[in-house]
Amino acid sequence: MLKTHNFGSRLVQAVAVLTAFGSLLVTESPAQWLNYPTPGIPRAADGTPNLAAPTPRTSDGKPDLSGVWRGSGAGSYDRNVARDLYPGDIQPWAEALYQQRVRDMGKESPRASCLPDPFPYYHLVDLARIVQTPGLIVILYQGTTNSVHRTVFTDGRKLPDDPNPAWMGYSVGHWEEDTLIVDTAGFNDRSWLDIEGHPHTEALRVIERFRRRDFGHMDLEMTIDDPKTFRKPFSFRIDKTLVPDTDLLESVCENDRSVPHMRGGTGTTLTPEILSRYAGNYEFAPGREAVITVGGDLLFLQQGANPLKLPLAPDSETVFVSRTEGDRIEFTRNAEGTITGFIRHGGGADLTAVRKDSAVTGQKQ
Repeated sequence: MLKTHNFGSRLVQAVAVLTAFGSLLVTESPAQWLNYPTPGIPRAADGTPNLAAPTPRTSDGKPDLSGVWRGSGAGSYDRNVARDLYPGDIQPWAEALYQQRVRDMGKESPRASCLPDPFPYYHLVDLARIVQTPGLIVILYQGTTNSVHRTVFTDGRKLPDDPNPAWMGYSVGHWEEDTLIVDTAGFNDRSWLDIEGHPHTEALRVIERFRRRDFGHMDLEMTIDDPKTFRKPFSFRIDKTLVPDTDLLESVCENDRSVPHMRGGTGTTLTPEILSRYAGNYEFAPGREAVITVGGDLLFLQQGANPLKLPLAPDSETVFVSRTEGDRIEFTRNAEGTITGFIRHGGGADLTAVRKDSAVTGQKQ
């Protein structure tokens, strides 16, 4: 059940926790109404939902956000919430801890102990049901490891002055014209902001701006503000799409007896001089480019137009492991020792990339 590789590596079950996320720890109970027509959905003549219909509104004229919504999907801010930041935008202690968590392959992640996923993850990847009532809004997240919920009070109350720190924090909301603004604080510091391991402190504050632009589409802008972790607040945008005629599944994290067997980490650290030899532009095929950059003790792989950079932890001087994917990147050298390319092992196939130029610096992480 634990993912291993046969490349002669000293890395033992390096991506065990990553694999466990999707299968080992989660039991989903089958929903009973996955194909039951949702009442009140505008439909075309053939019965398909008309997601471009006008935004529904409550009796007080506000947009009604109720419904089951899907996030924009995995492979972006859910993996690296600080994707658009420069290294100097992150406090040194937080960057060092993030790098350590990548090298450890996430073995201390909340998921590895059957604890909730990072706060932004639920919006980005999972289904969520919003139930809007006068005075409060309830958000029910399907979850990948655990189903969780939030209550957003819209009755005018303020955030608590001295809250008992919680995984999902405490939320209050108000309307500015057709935009619902939700202010959440009172988090504990045990959760991660993303799957790769960016930390936060109890000073974290999250601002969400929901705008339902038509019946089936909603814009969500999320702002992360934690001055003890980041030198400035930063924001990112999420597209959410209504998913009619379905239901949420119950997700329960169990089988945590396997946790002691999840031994992550490579135990290898390379000098900046060695890491710099790999930085540069590579090409899988014409039009399929890849860029390797350096950040701290890690390499980062960016492929094509996707701005996401996958962190790579060293397992030897020439072999690196993707914290996110679990793939292995094996660099190749010529007789003079110059790096000529790399082979990406994973997904049942090997992809070879040829080096096109020399080092790249000044990158975002």
